[in-house]
Amino acid sequence: MSNIEQKTIGDSVLLFEQNLLTNVSIAMFSPQYWQDQHKVIGQAMGRGVTTFFQENGRDFVLRHYRRGGLIGKLLSNQYLYTGLHHTRAWQEMQLLNTMYSWGLPVPRAAAAKINKRGLVYTADIILEKIPEAQDVFNVLNGQPLSSSIWQQIGAVIKQLHDKQVFHHDLNIHNIMLDKYNKVWLIDFDKCQIQAGESWKAQNLQRLLRSLRKEKNKNPSFFWQETQWQWCMEGYHSINL
Repeated sequence: MSNIEQKTIGDSVLLFEQNLLTNVSIAMFSPQYWQDQHKVIGQAMGRGVTTFFQENGRDFVLRHYRRGGLIGKLLSNQYLYTGLHHTRAWQEMQLLNTMYSWGLPVPRAAAAKINKRGLVYTADIILEKIPEAQDVFNVLNGQPLSSSIWQQIGAVIKQLHDKQVFHHDLNIHNIMLDKYNKVWLIDFDKCQIQAGESWKAQNLQRLLRSLRKEKNKNPSFFWQETQWQWCMEGYHSINL
């Protein structure tokens, strides 16, 4: 991975982007470390607790890798170790680093930690936080999006697909909108560069299903089926 440095400390391998975080240590991957320094600026609940902190004038996101589904109830944060380059943290950091170099609207990966114990590993990742952004799900709970923003969402997805980037969990929670109405995509765990074309339509259908799901749960959700066409107009346009 270009620009990504690596060091081993005991059972842990640390990966880091020197231009984003300096003097990276194992302690930095603990939320308590940032709380003790009074640098935590927020938290979010998902499968676990995501911690937002500030360092060197930048805002970052600290996320611990956790499993979902039934297996997550048994092995909440453990994964079979088959080599460093097969770990989820290494792969996500590599993919984000590559996409960022292509100019795609994704957050930069600052650092990751892989801790190996026998046949299994646990992992954490630190990402640069997108400034003053919120996910589109939250936006749509308060107001509708304009046709131009929906077109931009479609165009951004097309940019990824043109680079053969498969987003494993393309849903309305993983699309962000910043204060300038710029669209970003997040959460690239288990995502990859994938050959072929057939999966791209299925990827778009996943996003459509997530919109329908939220609309069914909340009839006042500011989205209508007819607005999907705006997204598709952006996806198929080469001018946006």
